[in-house]
Amino acid sequence: MIHVGTPENDAVSDTVARTRGDDRRDPGGPNSRTAVQLDPDLAMAVLGAADANLRALEELLDADLHVRGGTMTISGDPGAVDQASRVVSDLLRQAGRGVEITPASVRRSVEILADSGPLTPEEVLGTDVLSRRGGMIRPKTVGQKRYVDAIDDHTVVFGLGPAGTGKTYLAMAKAVAALRAKDVSRIILTRPAVEAGERLGYLPGTLHEKIDPYLRPLYDSLHDMMDPEAIPKLMAAGVIEVAPLAYMRGRTLNDAFIILDEAQNTTPEQMKMFLTRLGFGSKIVVTGDITQIDLPGGQRSGLKVVRDILKGVPDIHFSELTSADVVRHALVARIVDAYAKHEERLERGEDPTTGHRNREHHRR
Repeated sequence: MIHVGTPENDAVSDTVARTRGDDRRDPGGPNSRTAVQLDPDLAMAVLGAADANLRALEELLDADLHVRGGTMTISGDPGAVDQASRVVSDLLRQAGRGVEITPASVRRSVEILADSGPLTPEEVLGTDVLSRRGGMIRPKTVGQKRYVDAIDDHTVVFGLGPAGTGKTYLAMAKAVAALRAKDVSRIILTRPAVEAGERLGYLPGTLHEKIDPYLRPLYDSLHDMMDPEAIPKLMAAGVIEVAPLAYMRGRTLNDAFIILDEAQNTTPEQMKMFLTRLGFGSKIVVTGDITQIDLPGGQRSGLKVVRDILKGVPDIHFSELTSADVVRHALVARIVDAYAKHEERLERGEDPTTGHRNREHHRR
């Protein structure tokens, strides 16, 4: 139960309680009760517009929440009260750091605390990656936080995971942040144009126009993080380069932040070629999803074999993102899990349609 206290609401609540013979102010009711003071400057941010965040807390927690003035009273089972007070206290700290509190971030905070890991929601959701137009880019899950920390701590990082986990977007944000801080002098973004293959010549337009659609997602991320008017100038000056993977051959890339996206569509030979482009003062992030390989003719994916090859090599890190790190529509995480289970059944030699057919038979 959520109760936002006003003199009028309290009078109504007392009348209802007496009518029902249920005085909720009786200390003999709930097992435990605690109060959290809400800083007047932060209360609105934590409670949300029209108390949207408060309603999210009620749905996610087993405790009863009562807000009056600058105090939130939390009551219920001792364990539920302890969990709720920790969540609310952490949300207050997040708000104090300027983190926008939304029903979605409330849910993530509850999930992070429920995992009992070493990281708090404040540490995860309050990590600044890049200031952009309209707000701050921050990790939204524990997996994303570990990923951006790995990029800070290692020269070569592999970000592996399904769609929607932010592996490319966060890498782009770290690249732009490094350029702004003058840690590097240029950003190089590359992708294999695998889908084009030998059919590239049949597409209309110049070579640039044929390749451009495969690089468009990288341009979209750049436009989301930088002044769109500055991007053409930076590209003309060579500060930002967006090019197909084939254009990396024969080069040594110094003082650069280099991102290889869609790396599951590289061959082992291409992966070796790319990684050996690393020059002095540079950093590499490789992103990909090994469940979405588009290589023709059953070719091996360089991303699938590189982990075994580079296992144990110092200053190289592999970050695994999962459906728990998906920050798109909640349905995306369920779709990812469903496909993973389907693939597991196929690998075991099972017919993934058998269960469905059995259910249809029973219904008939």
